[in-house]
Amino acid sequence: MAFKHIMKTLGLQSMAAVLLFTAGSYAFAENNMQQVYIGPLPQPVASPQTQEKIASPGDETASPKHAALGPLEISVRSAILLSLENNRALKVEKFNPAIRRTAEEETRAAFDPVLAGTYSRSRERREIESRPSSTGVNSEIALDLELSEYLPTGTDIDLEISTQKTWASLYSDDLHESRLGLSITQALLQGAGLEYNLASLRQARLDTVVSLYELRGFAESLVAQVEETYWDYALTQQQIKIFEESLNLAQQQKDETEEMIKIGYLAESELAAAQAEIALRREGLINARSNLEKIRLQLLRLLNPPDSNQWQREINLLHQPAMPEVTLDDIESHVEVALRMRPDLNQARLKVRQGDLEIVKTRNGLLPRLDFFISLGKSGYADSFARSVRDIDEDSYDAGAGLSLEFPLVNRKAQARYQASLFSRSQADDAVKNFVQLVQVDVRSAYIEVNRTGEQITATAATRALQEEKARIEAEKFRVGKSTTLLVAQAQRDLLSSRISEIQAITNYLKALIELYRLEGSLLERRGILAPGNVAVEN
Repeated sequence: MAFKHIMKTLGLQSMAAVLLFTAGSYAFAENNMQQVYIGPLPQPVASPQTQEKIASPGDETASPKHAALGPLEISVRSAILLSLENNRALKVEKFNPAIRRTAEEETRAAFDPVLAGTYSRSRERREIESRPSSTGVNSEIALDLELSEYLPTGTDIDLEISTQKTWASLYSDDLHESRLGLSITQALLQGAGLEYNLASLRQARLDTVVSLYELRGFAESLVAQVEETYWDYALTQQQIKIFEESLNLAQQQKDETEEMIKIGYLAESELAAAQAEIALRREGLINARSNLEKIRLQLLRLLNPPDSNQWQREINLLHQPAMPEVTLDDIESHVEVALRMRPDLNQARLKVRQGDLEIVKTRNGLLPRLDFFISLGKSGYADSFARSVRDIDEDSYDAGAGLSLEFPLVNRKAQARYQASLFSRSQADDAVKNFVQLVQVDVRSAYIEVNRTGEQITATAATRALQEEKARIEAEKFRVGKSTTLLVAQAQRDLLSSRISEIQAITNYLKALIELYRLEGSLLERRGILAPGNVAVEN
């Protein structure tokens, strides 16, 4: 896929847009790469039904089956899929969008209706002025129900239903009062309008979107780490083979030297150089084997295969480093892709949007508080509850309206918050501009590294061929007595170094490609992985 085509893909306005795999990005890539989705966990505890589909049933290359304690046979593709399914760090990261989404619901709760109720009973005993030494008892029972809701327009609505029963020891009749009331308060300045009242909710939603881009960036880093560790493991395996072959060659050279010493063709002092070379090769072999074990543990941790004895698992790689058939586009195309697809850059742009919303909130706080209110009510009075309710339909009513004003004389707190939001917004904008420069430097540097490592492959292959010829000639000269054991050992050592450099150059090229794709934000698409955060955030 050309980078221009990737740019068209980014034009999709859906977070679930299909991300395509670039067939032929590596020599080992299959043409029908399975598409995989990486996303936040939909439930607090994922069940088998809610976990992501990472491979179709029966696709053994995508999700290898492991015998207990048997070798883990994996390709690059299956290693990626296994890590996306089982890596513990990724599982932890997937919870973040769900956690951020709860903050949305918490903010949305400010507009939820609230039902409140109050029940009270009181009793009062007092002296009766007209009757010295006499007391009277007044009792009251009250029940209030209130339904209230705050609207995003800045409107408070309260609907109240209440009933009250009053009776006294001096009177035989009870008094019942029932009331139905409605009050509306509308903010006219501070607290008014959808723009202000929805700002916090929109910020919470942006936080959730930011977490999706964070998840995407983490997934890209994980995939890159898995691939690089895979190639490091393959490289170390090749190094071990080279060291073993070189050790055998050094042993043969020692045997030849001993034979030539026995027949008097060489001085006995020549044996020391051959023995030293064997010791040196063994030292390199020991270090390579130790390094292989360390990389094996790193790869097992990244893959986290479902086995209780995973640390004892051996790993068999189905792919070895080979020169891929890749033709890079011009550097500007890669930069253009990075400026749209880099997750961390898109996160920075979202921070700018959050800053705009913060300005809206703090600017509203500079306004005085001016509210318009209106209240309407109807009450019924009778000697029983039922009659008091029916009496509400009569002509009696109460109504009121007015304005309330609150004007802070200094309002330093609101002004400080507003100034801070302006500074933060400017800071975020400059941070994005700085980030753009960093992204350009990252991609351009990675592009140079790809070209350098690509050229190194040809150079190291030529060096290895010349070193082979040099070692062959030096060995022939030794057999006819025109060279020494030390010179032969030096030639073999140079050949060993050149062979390792050649396979190292191929591995470095593969890793340089991975790093370029990661830094431009296209690595997941090139590996057929569906993930949120694939839509570019516009400035």
